[in-house]
Amino acid sequence: MRDPWADSGGDTGADLYLELRGTRLRTGLMDALREAVRSGRLAPGARLPSSRTLAADLGLARNTVAAAYAELAAEGWLTARQGSGTRVAPRAEPRRAAVPARFRPDRRGPRHSLIAGRPDVASFPRAEWLKASRRALTDAPDEAFGYGGPHGRIELRTALADYLARARGVRADPGRIVICSGFVHALMLLGQVLRERRTRALAVEAYGLDLHLDVLTGHGLRTPALPFDELGTRLAPEVLSGAGAVLLTAAHQFPMGLPLHPDRRAAVVDWARTTGGMVLEDDYDGEFRYDRQPVGALQGLDPDRVVYLGTASKSLAPGLRLGWMVLPQELVDEVLRAKALGGSVDWALSSLDQLTLAEFIASGAYDRHVRGMRQRYRRRRDQLVAALAERAPDVRVTGIEAGLHAVVELPPGAERSVVQAAAWQGLAVEGLSRFRHPDTPPGRDALVVGYAGPSDSAWAGALDALCRVLP
Repeated sequence: MRDPWADSGGDTGADLYLELRGTRLRTGLMDALREAVRSGRLAPGARLPSSRTLAADLGLARNTVAAAYAELAAEGWLTARQGSGTRVAPRAEPRRAAVPARFRPDRRGPRHSLIAGRPDVASFPRAEWLKASRRALTDAPDEAFGYGGPHGRIELRTALADYLARARGVRADPGRIVICSGFVHALMLLGQVLRERRTRALAVEAYGLDLHLDVLTGHGLRTPALPFDELGTRLAPEVLSGAGAVLLTAAHQFPMGLPLHPDRRAAVVDWARTTGGMVLEDDYDGEFRYDRQPVGALQGLDPDRVVYLGTASKSLAPGLRLGWMVLPQELVDEVLRAKALGGSVDWALSSLDQLTLAEFIASGAYDRHVRGMRQRYRRRRDQLVAALAERAPDVRVTGIEAGLHAVVELPPGAERSVVQAAAWQGLAVEGLSRFRHPDTPPGRDALVVGYAGPSDSAWAGALDALCRVLP
């Protein structure tokens, strides 16, 4: 009798790796095939080997494979047609009891996202970047295609030294700049260096990203929290007295949205000078200030006590994986040594990407792009404020007019229910409590709304969805 699961069109000879578990061969084969479909290794429409071929490859009886194929087809995982062979069914998934749509969340993921910290990647300047890449490739010296050193390309460090001095008030020469693959990479290197210097604690802000805390504690550093008040981060002596360094988002505190008060900017530099401590300045979105000229970098007050950290993640795109540290001279060799050793981090950044960014900055394209995005994000913020004033008058936007996100203050006790309602409506947005340091007592209820991330075509829908879930 003809095997209905044989490939009547001729075997393709494609290999299929399956790991069979247990002693029941047919059941093990079915489980392995289901897992291959679930994980995406076998995509919808993918052609499977004939029963004869797969049986030979796995050392099974042909009838065992044919029976497994037949049962998976009955479940809806596979299809078999004469001349087409056995294939993964379109949108293959196990059959389950139906649940009314109003009682189940959107299993395809959120339709809209207002997660903070994400730029509008749809506005990446592809044409200008391509031009810069071509020029960089044409002019690149032969040694740029070899193994690079931990310092980073001199062309990029030179371009950054000029740009950061001009746009952010940073005092640096190329020799004190080290290129890295983003802020977290920089924090890993600095955590290692500080630990080797016998630093035991690094003070952090009351609100921030738990990923940063994980990096620092992974190097054995304690992370006591500085309190937050109506003037922003407060430099509490009882916290700083036990710390050898402090991490600050001085230009625009993330996520609370206030700059470090001028008196406190001077005070933290005085603390570092007096104690020999270090200030780590995360200038994640310092170029995006809308109500006035951007505040200059804290590093300009004392380049020997402040480490300036910047990236292209917010200004261009996080996928570039390019960042930089402007270091006090005394830390340069130690950071380079930590970076050269590598550990579990790949510090070998693409020389061509570095050369392209250097050309992009030197040609003026970076300045033009930042100016354009500054106007775009300011319009977004203005639209957010106007829509909330009209449709959700019981909430208010707090923080300075800057950056890629805003804090939307909610009535007391409303944060959890609003975040949950947003999720059920297909809107991804995070509550302020998500960013609170474990040692910081609960504060006000609020949302942290990232207005930069949606594309122009998605922005109106995301803003409408937000207004619909607010009290």
